[in-house]
Amino acid sequence: MSNTPYVSVLIPAKNEAENLPYLLQEVRQALHGESFEVIVVDDGSTDNSAATLLALKSSGYSQLRILSHDRSLGQSTSIYHAAQAAQGRWLATLDGDGQNDPADIPGMLAIVRASQCPGDLKLIAGHRVNRRDSASKRWASRFANRLRGRLLKDQTPDTGCGLKLIEREAFLRLPYFDHMHRFIPALIQRHRGRMLVHPVNHRPRGAGVSKYGNLDRALVGILDLIGVWWLIRRTRFDTAPCELRD
Repeated sequence: MSNTPYVSVLIPAKNEAENLPYLLQEVRQALHGESFEVIVVDDGSTDNSAATLLALKSSGYSQLRILSHDRSLGQSTSIYHAAQAAQGRWLATLDGDGQNDPADIPGMLAIVRASQCPGDLKLIAGHRVNRRDSASKRWASRFANRLRGRLLKDQTPDTGCGLKLIEREAFLRLPYFDHMHRFIPALIQRHRGRMLVHPVNHRPRGAGVSKYGNLDRALVGILDLIGVWWLIRRTRFDTAPCELRD
């Protein structure tokens, strides 16, 4: 097995001490035999998340790396910091609440390895075909996806799914801003990267409460959507320059 991981699993987590041990065990089981690392970002947690993670690492979880924010900086910043620290060629993102199923990651990796044009494929976006959230959250998500799809034309039915497989180099070329994680498919396509949508499992939250409300996500999301729409309209990546030679 190579010393350099092929895939880095990135998990932003705020106050998820009860969910993290089970989630990390599932990651290790799902990626058994794979060259991987796991980077958990403790995003300003006020529970026992840090102590829980340190205990897991000291108990022999050698693939685990822990980053910590003194205060909560949000999911996008957590993912971005983890991506900068990651060593894998591919990044697999998971929500820290355990609703994403790590068992879906090997299938996504298999798609990458079987691709006939691997250099063009930059993103496999998860699609939660059976959402296990409240009715109000599902309705808000459908509305947001339809509005975003009309404006950005990103051909993604579920951009809010936390489970994605992204080429690290492609991700680090994307413009960083708060809440950027909701627009990764559109931003990848802005850079002419090829994307596939893959159906994934979705589960109820094991413990704790959601960190987001429908209203605050909607208000921030509309502003971000306008900004990303403007950014895409100003993009000029259609053609590459040709080199002149003597």
